[in-house]
Amino acid sequence: MSDQDRPNRPSPFARIMGVVIGLIGLWLAGGGAYLLTLGGSFYYVIAGIGLIAAAVLLFRGKASALLVYAAVLAGTLVWALVEVGFDFWQLTPRGDLLVPIGVLLILPWLTRSLAPRTSAIRGSGLALSLALLASFIVLGIALSRDVRDQSGNLPGQRAQLPITYAAAHGDWPAYGGTVAGLKWSPLAQINPGNVKDLKVAWQIHTGDLKRASDPGEFTYEVTPIKVGSLLYICTPHDIVMALDPVTGKTVWKFDAKVSVKGTQHMSCRGVSYYDSAAAPGAAPSPPRAADCSTRIFIATNDARLIALDAASGKRCGDFGDQGQLNLTPQYPGYEEGHYQFTSAPLVTKGLVVVAGSIFDNKSDKMPSGVVRAFDAKSGKLVWNFDPGNPDSTAPLANGQHYSLSSPNSWSTSSADEKLGLIYIPFGMGAVDQWGGNRPPTTEKFASSIVALDAASGRLRWVYQTVHHDLWDMDVPAQPALIDLPVGGQMVPALVQTTKTGNIFVLDRRSGTPIVPVDEKRVPGGPAPGDRLSPTQPYSRLTLMPLDPVRERDMWGATMLDQLMCRIAFKQLRYEGAFTPPSLQGTLVYPGNFGVMDWGGMAYDPARGVAFANPDYMAFVDKLVKNRPQWPQSEMDKKGLNPNKGAPFAVYLNPFLSKLGLPCQAPPWGYVAGVDLAGAKIAWKHRNGTIQDKSPVPLPLKLGVPSLGGPMMTGGGVAFMSSTLDNYARAYDVTSGRQLWQARLPAGGQATPMTYEGADGRQYVVVVAGGHGTLGTTAGDEVIAYALPKAA
Repeated sequence: MSDQDRPNRPSPFARIMGVVIGLIGLWLAGGGAYLLTLGGSFYYVIAGIGLIAAAVLLFRGKASALLVYAAVLAGTLVWALVEVGFDFWQLTPRGDLLVPIGVLLILPWLTRSLAPRTSAIRGSGLALSLALLASFIVLGIALSRDVRDQSGNLPGQRAQLPITYAAAHGDWPAYGGTVAGLKWSPLAQINPGNVKDLKVAWQIHTGDLKRASDPGEFTYEVTPIKVGSLLYICTPHDIVMALDPVTGKTVWKFDAKVSVKGTQHMSCRGVSYYDSAAAPGAAPSPPRAADCSTRIFIATNDARLIALDAASGKRCGDFGDQGQLNLTPQYPGYEEGHYQFTSAPLVTKGLVVVAGSIFDNKSDKMPSGVVRAFDAKSGKLVWNFDPGNPDSTAPLANGQHYSLSSPNSWSTSSADEKLGLIYIPFGMGAVDQWGGNRPPTTEKFASSIVALDAASGRLRWVYQTVHHDLWDMDVPAQPALIDLPVGGQMVPALVQTTKTGNIFVLDRRSGTPIVPVDEKRVPGGPAPGDRLSPTQPYSRLTLMPLDPVRERDMWGATMLDQLMCRIAFKQLRYEGAFTPPSLQGTLVYPGNFGVMDWGGMAYDPARGVAFANPDYMAFVDKLVKNRPQWPQSEMDKKGLNPNKGAPFAVYLNPFLSKLGLPCQAPPWGYVAGVDLAGAKIAWKHRNGTIQDKSPVPLPLKLGVPSLGGPMMTGGGVAFMSSTLDNYARAYDVTSGRQLWQARLPAGGQATPMTYEGADGRQYVVVVAGGHGTLGTTAGDEVIAYALPKAA
């Protein structure tokens, strides 16, 4: 019997492959048809029909199945290149099912059972082999380059540093290094040539771990400070520890014994140091005798301000009521936990300045965002700036209370002690996603940088970064004070990073932009009862995504969930940045997570440059008609913000597939070099792997988000530990090239710092305790790295 006359008897393997291909085809054809009704790509319908045809032929034992499959594969390759070019991680889900199945189809134990077994099968097999070869060539080319990478170099030193930029004795006496908030040290012992030799010098456990009564967002976000012979840290439960900087040995410990009732977060980002004998603008002296002439201030999660002797850790009895002030708002209906402190206070000119964090989107009647300044010795209230009543800064009389729901500042402020100004980053007043009843004061101060007179708290200027903010685009990070060359002279500048990705560079004397800012028209169509600003400010120095998200940017583990993400995308309202929240559901990009959050950037004042870690994650904001009381079953759903008192509640969630992967294609996180003097982004590289956030722990460098900031040194090295994989890393500031990495025992969602020890070595300290909301590995470790001791 000839090959032409032999009956078609496909092998069981061929039948199984036919079923698999047919099911994939049905998924693509059905989902693709629905996508077409939404105005989406036609590809999936065509590919689905082709795969169904190939499956039928394969099940019947026809060699032509290989030819049809080759046509689908070749068409997919062309379509993919047209959509995304040679972007490897965009190409992968378009072919990670089709290519492996194609390889299986040309295996001999499948082709031997297909008929006719003559030149027809050889031709079909050759066509499929060529389609597979083309796919491998394209993937190889894509793997050899990174189309999302931006190479370049930052400039070298431009200026002779004023002494105020550098802390004395290699210390790190404030949260941001100094009250200028630069997160920079002049220490240069560690440099690009030797950073690879860094080793663990000491490592401790704080003993503070999540308890059953704690909220889900239990986070280690602390940046230690160091003055003289002691290193100071705080833990999520507001336990303050003083450590030996060379050995890590605990010298003293103080437990604030905080209440966790009703809190949204449990976190402490830092403590602050006060030296009663320091002259204005001078570096503080190391701790003296245990007489409270030098103090550590901590603002707690249960709204207290506590003063501790820096040498012994004992309460300073002459401050407030036996060493503490109760700053809980006193007004009818206040619920415990709705007002707390998570950031380090600002200590400047004998004042300790605090601003509180408000429980987001719980109700439209929440505590005030008042900023208060207390005498650092006595605890007496010197002034208060309430954004809801900005013209009166004299301390309130007994029985009075601050305005409700005014914009709040949950980050650390900065100070220019020469100008006598304090700079405060403000967020939104309650609630975030609907603003139909906001008063004029909220419209003025929300999402703004506010400059206050340090002595009186009086308003000097205000600069708003988002108008009528409906996207939770708080000004999240400590403002940075850095002098920059403008028109041939050095100008005192303020640089402010934002969640939108805009970097605002202002003259800190007046709030006038140094880098131009353009007002651009944005989408309209507010939710019922709300209104919109027709324009929004866009800085010409920006890390904001330049292109809107498109359907072709949808991603997934395979083409199947990528299709579902395309459908989800087309179902949402999205007209680019600042598309307002809606009942339909709105894609918010940049998302609520922010391009840059509380970690901000690190700044080298001698070079006029900054090191950034921008994130790019889309979120979905969906308004729903509010209820007087939400049932617990709804309250337990992820992302529901009840917005009591507003007409709409809102679901806020990252834009994820059913598999829990981002629907938006990577990279989701970068490191970037910012030339502040030149007002441009010099380089930008994807950063971090999916090793600790994937079912298969592979160190694939897709570029992952980070939460926490970088730190820079005079040696030209930047350090960062905050990516969603458990690594601390060092980078060449000039090029952004990664120079070193060390595996961490837990998530490092904090900002590193550096100092010189008594042994003459430069240390880099990383805190690894994890982040409850992000789901990184939990822990309680503080790790110091240093170069090996000289022989």
